[in-house]
Amino acid sequence: MLRPATDADKESIRIWRNHPQVRAVSLTQNIITREEHETYWESLYGNAVRRVFIFDFAGVPAGVVTYFDIDDDARTAMWGYYLDNEGLQERGQLLPAWIKIQREAIKLAFGELDLQELYGEVLDANEAVRSMNARNGFEEIDATERIVDGRSVTVHTIRRRRQPHE
Repeated sequence: MLRPATDADKESIRIWRNHPQVRAVSLTQNIITREEHETYWESLYGNAVRRVFIFDFAGVPAGVVTYFDIDDDARTAMWGYYLDNEGLQERGQLLPAWIKIQREAIKLAFGELDLQELYGEVLDANEAVRSMNARNGFEEIDATERIVDGRSVTVHTIRRRRQPHE
Protein backbone atom coordinates (compact mmCIF):
# COMPACT_ATOMS: atom_id res chain seq x y z
CA MET A 1 0.00 0.00 0.00
CA LEU A 2 1.16 3.55 -0.72
CA ARG A 3 0.19 6.46 1.50
CA PRO A 4 1.29 10.09 1.54
CA ALA A 5 4.48 10.63 3.51
CA THR A 6 4.18 12.59 6.74
CA ASP A 7 6.61 14.41 9.00
CA ALA A 8 6.77 11.22 11.08
CA ASP A 9 8.34 9.46 8.05
CA LYS A 10 11.00 12.08 7.39
CA GLU A 11 13.95 10.51 9.20
CA SER A 12 13.16 6.97 7.98
CA ILE A 13 13.21 8.25 4.40
CA ARG A 14 16.68 9.76 4.94
CA ILE A 15 18.01 6.61 6.61
CA TRP A 16 16.67 4.37 3.82
CA ARG A 17 18.15 6.67 1.15
CA ASN A 18 21.56 6.60 2.83
CA HIS A 19 21.80 2.80 2.85
CA PRO A 20 24.91 1.80 0.84
CA GLN A 21 22.93 -0.47 -1.51
CA VAL A 22 20.46 2.34 -2.28
CA ARG A 23 23.18 4.93 -2.80
CA ALA A 24 25.08 2.56 -5.13
CA VAL A 25 22.20 2.57 -7.64
CA SER A 26 21.24 6.24 -7.26
CA LEU A 27 22.09 9.11 -9.57
CA THR A 28 23.43 10.99 -6.57
CA GLN A 29 25.45 8.71 -4.34
CA ASN A 30 26.51 11.01 -1.53
CA ILE A 31 25.27 10.58 2.02
CA ILE A 32 22.35 12.93 2.65
CA THR A 33 22.90 14.99 5.80
CA ARG A 34 20.10 15.94 8.17
CA GLU A 35 20.41 19.55 7.02
CA GLU A 36 20.17 18.62 3.32
CA HIS A 37 17.19 16.39 4.03
CA GLU A 38 15.46 19.09 6.06
CA THR A 39 15.81 21.53 3.13
CA TYR A 40 14.41 18.90 0.75
CA TRP A 41 11.56 18.07 3.13
CA GLU A 42 10.59 21.72 3.52
CA SER A 43 10.52 22.06 -0.28
CA LEU A 44 7.70 19.49 -0.42
CA TYR A 45 5.14 21.66 1.36
CA GLY A 46 2.72 23.06 -1.20
CA ASN A 47 4.80 21.62 -4.05
CA ALA A 48 2.42 20.72 -6.89
CA VAL A 49 5.06 19.01 -9.03
CA ARG A 50 6.44 16.58 -6.42
CA ARG A 51 4.62 13.99 -4.30
CA VAL A 52 6.16 11.54 -1.86
CA PHE A 53 4.51 8.32 -0.70
CA ILE A 54 5.45 5.70 1.86
CA PHE A 55 5.21 2.06 0.87
CA ASP A 56 3.81 -0.07 3.68
CA PHE A 57 4.56 -3.77 3.37
CA ALA A 58 3.09 -6.34 5.77
CA GLY A 59 1.92 -3.45 7.94
CA VAL A 60 5.36 -1.85 8.27
CA PRO A 61 6.75 1.27 6.53
CA ALA A 62 9.20 -0.25 4.06
CA GLY A 63 10.02 2.19 1.27
CA VAL A 64 9.39 5.47 -0.48
CA VAL A 65 8.05 6.38 -3.91
CA THR A 66 8.59 9.87 -5.26
CA TYR A 67 6.80 11.35 -8.26
CA PHE A 68 8.37 14.56 -9.53
CA ASP A 69 8.24 16.91 -12.49
CA ILE A 70 4.50 16.23 -12.43
CA ASP A 71 2.85 17.90 -15.41
CA ASP A 72 -0.92 17.94 -14.90
CA ASP A 73 -1.57 19.24 -18.42
CA ALA A 74 0.50 16.58 -20.19
CA ARG A 75 -0.39 14.03 -17.47
CA THR A 76 3.22 12.90 -17.14
CA ALA A 77 5.71 12.57 -14.31
CA MET A 78 9.11 11.18 -13.42
CA TRP A 79 9.38 8.71 -10.58
CA GLY A 80 11.83 6.91 -8.37
CA TYR A 81 11.71 4.60 -5.40
CA TYR A 82 13.82 2.85 -2.83
CA LEU A 83 13.24 0.46 0.00
CA ASP A 84 14.22 -0.01 3.63
CA ASN A 85 16.81 -2.55 2.50
CA GLU A 86 18.13 -3.26 5.98
CA GLY A 87 14.75 -3.81 7.64
CA LEU A 88 13.35 -5.86 4.77
CA GLN A 89 16.47 -8.04 4.61
CA GLU A 90 16.25 -8.69 8.36
CA ARG A 91 12.60 -9.77 7.93
CA GLY A 92 13.34 -11.86 4.82
CA GLN A 93 10.98 -9.68 2.78
CA LEU A 94 13.24 -7.73 0.42
CA LEU A 95 12.39 -9.52 -2.83
CA PRO A 96 8.60 -9.58 -2.42
CA ALA A 97 8.59 -5.94 -1.29
CA TRP A 98 10.74 -4.93 -4.25
CA ILE A 99 8.30 -6.60 -6.65
CA LYS A 100 5.25 -5.08 -4.96
CA ILE A 101 6.51 -1.48 -4.60
CA GLN A 102 6.87 -1.06 -8.35
CA ARG A 103 3.41 -2.48 -9.04
CA GLU A 104 1.84 -0.27 -6.39
CA ALA A 105 3.64 2.81 -7.77
CA ILE A 106 2.37 2.12 -11.29
CA LYS A 107 -1.16 1.58 -9.98
CA LEU A 108 -1.09 4.91 -8.11
CA ALA A 109 0.43 6.77 -11.07
CA PHE A 110 -2.28 5.69 -13.49
CA GLY A 111 -5.03 5.71 -10.89
CA GLU A 112 -5.00 8.45 -8.27
CA LEU A 113 -2.48 10.66 -10.11
CA ASP A 114 -4.27 10.06 -13.44
CA LEU A 115 -1.05 10.07 -15.46
CA GLN A 116 -0.80 8.96 -19.07
CA GLU A 117 2.98 8.42 -19.05
CA LEU A 118 5.44 7.65 -16.28
CA TYR A 119 9.17 8.23 -16.80
CA GLY A 120 12.23 7.33 -14.80
CA GLU A 121 15.98 6.86 -15.00
CA VAL A 122 18.07 3.82 -14.19
CA LEU A 123 21.79 3.17 -14.20
CA ASP A 124 22.97 0.77 -16.90
CA ALA A 125 24.70 -1.41 -14.32
CA ASN A 126 21.47 -1.83 -12.33
CA GLU A 127 20.47 -4.91 -14.32
CA ALA A 128 18.01 -6.22 -11.73
CA VAL A 129 15.90 -3.05 -11.85
CA ARG A 130 16.19 -2.81 -15.62
CA SER A 131 14.82 -6.34 -15.87
CA MET A 132 12.01 -5.58 -13.39
CA ASN A 133 11.17 -2.44 -15.34
CA ALA A 134 10.79 -4.46 -18.54
CA ARG A 135 8.56 -7.02 -16.79
CA ASN A 136 6.33 -4.18 -15.60
CA GLY A 137 5.90 -2.64 -19.05
CA PHE A 138 8.61 0.03 -19.06
CA GLU A 139 10.63 0.56 -22.20
CA GLU A 140 14.08 2.11 -22.37
CA ILE A 141 13.70 5.08 -24.69
CA ASP A 142 17.05 6.81 -24.37
CA ALA A 143 20.55 6.35 -22.98
CA THR A 144 22.94 9.12 -22.04
CA GLU A 145 26.35 9.33 -20.45
CA ARG A 146 26.48 11.14 -17.10
CA ILE A 147 29.01 11.68 -14.38
CA VAL A 148 27.84 9.85 -11.26
CA ASP A 149 30.09 9.83 -8.22
CA GLY A 150 33.03 10.97 -10.35
CA ARG A 151 32.65 8.31 -13.07
CA SER A 152 31.03 8.30 -16.49
CA VAL A 153 28.05 5.95 -16.53
CA THR A 154 25.21 5.17 -18.89
CA VAL A 155 21.79 6.23 -17.64
CA HIS A 156 18.67 4.87 -19.33
CA THR A 157 15.46 6.89 -19.52
CA ILE A 158 12.47 4.62 -19.16
CA ARG A 159 8.82 5.19 -19.99
CA ARG A 160 5.59 3.37 -19.32
CA ARG A 161 2.38 4.44 -20.97
CA ARG A 162 -0.99 3.95 -19.38
CA GLN A 163 -2.73 0.86 -20.70
CA PRO A 164 -6.43 0.88 -21.65
CA HIS A 165 -7.38 -1.19 -18.57
CA GLU A 166 -5.56 1.08 -16.11
